Amino acid sequence: MHAFDYASPSTVTDALKLAKPGSAFLAGGTTLVDLMKLDVMTPDRVIDVNGLPLKGIRLHAGALRIGALERMSDVAAHPVVTATHPMISRTLLLSASGQLRNMASIGGNLMQRTRCDYFRDVTSACNKRLPGSGCSALTGINRGHAILGTSDSCVATHASDVAVAFVALEAQVVLRSKDGDRTVPLEDFYRLPGNTPERENVLGPGELIAEVVVPTLPWARNSTYLKIRDRQSYEFALTSVAAAVSLKRGVVQDVRLAAGGVGTKPWRLRNVEEALKGSVAMERTFADAAESAVDGARPLPHNAFKPSLLKRTIVRALLDAAGVR
Repeated sequence: MHAFDYASPSTVTDALKLAKPGSAFLAGGTTLVDLMKLDVMTPDRVIDVNGLPLKGIRLHAGALRIGALERMSDVAAHPVVTATHPMISRTLLLSASGQLRNMASIGGNLMQRTRCDYFRDVTSACNKRLPGSGCSALTGINRGHAILGTSDSCVATHASDVAVAFVALEAQVVLRSKDGDRTVPLEDFYRLPGNTPERENVLGPGELIAEVVVPTLPWARNSTYLKIRDRQSYEFALTSVAAAVSLKRGVVQDVRLAAGGVGTKPWRLRNVEEALKGSVAMERTFADAAESAVDGARPLPHNAFKPSLLKRTIVRALLDAAGVR
């Protein structure tokens, strides 16, 4: 057990003052505590942020605004969320277990670390955990690893379900520091691994997520989230797709798509979106458009099935969101 200081500030200002290098923020703790037990993360100071006023779920100024400390289960069940963005509710209900959803926060979910077994095993080489040590997943058991956005340094997938929905809906995160707030599109918040996989996002020192802002999209009511996994509960995605479709007389007017379980970060499927606009909503059209989803994919020995599975997942999600039999 590594010794650490513990602090429980009551204001955001006090929390940010305490956030020195080597510190870690604690919300639900469903990721941080696990990684501390495994010696993957060994912070010098743990700052409990549960007492901070970073809550609230509301429609304001043309957007759905969700406080970073809202619990996943509360967001999933909130009537505003279920009525305006059912995709968000569904991603949360398909995440983890009921007990974990009651504990985990939205901000913490977005900040969770990969579930790559080599990252969580301190005896294995992992550039994300120890830069320059290598990547055991490249030649190891890599069935659940990424095929998009990978590099020779890292092939770990991003674990969050709700981040996939947020990226599809072009959500932004409000980041708070001692210097004030800044707003970043969630898609740009996450970094590709490249040669620096240990740098997973653009969060600066002493900065924390304060709020998620989702622009209102009237046709997001026609949305879904499809998660393909080895079992129906308490399992991470092999592939997943968040889909929202706007139709007029059976023709796709607009569409939003993002994928999980296949990328080193939540993966926006812009090529597929462009191919679908103006086309008739039918299975053949969806299948043709889905072909471009795997452009640039780099399958590994144990996950060569993922490109095909991703394309089929896209088609099924689109059929569901569009209400096409």
